[in-house]
Amino acid sequence: MRKTTSVEATKQLAATLAPYVHPGDVIVLEGDLGAGKTHFTQGFAAALGVSAPVTSPTFNILLAYEDGRIPLYHLDLYRLDEAEELDDIGYYELIDGDSDGVACVEWAEKFPESLPCDYLEVVIRRDPTDEGARQIRVHSFGPRSRQLLCVWSNDSKARLQKTA
Repeated sequence: MRKTTSVEATKQLAATLAPYVHPGDVIVLEGDLGAGKTHFTQGFAAALGVSAPVTSPTFNILLAYEDGRIPLYHLDLYRLDEAEELDDIGYYELIDGDSDGVACVEWAEKFPESLPCDYLEVVIRRDPTDEGARQIRVHSFGPRSRQLLCVWSNDSKARLQKTA
């Protein structure tokens, strides 16, 4: 868990994750509208070396950034209504573990049966006591994401704290 106090702090936290990801990794971003999922992705993308502006893919559903250390696929499933639509956007090819890049997926919780077997979940919530602050909880699901969370949480710049 980590509390960030600004958009910039959220981006900086995300940047500390970028050195540890490998092609095929999946990061699921969960949170309400405006919680900071895209800000997290912006910091993550910048640390990967993405030079293009990273924007919310709400209307595009998938945006690909291929100029960083590894390709970044930013998906937003908010506007999808049926799990069958995931096939149309190439979702499964990007999250199956054999992708050439890392996938950041917003609103994946809409289709829980379509989540990959191995992913890192980043839950971002507004702090009710501080308008600019965010509570960020991270969970791993699967051996690769467990390894990823372990190295990320041991990075002194991330300052992730274990919770019960």
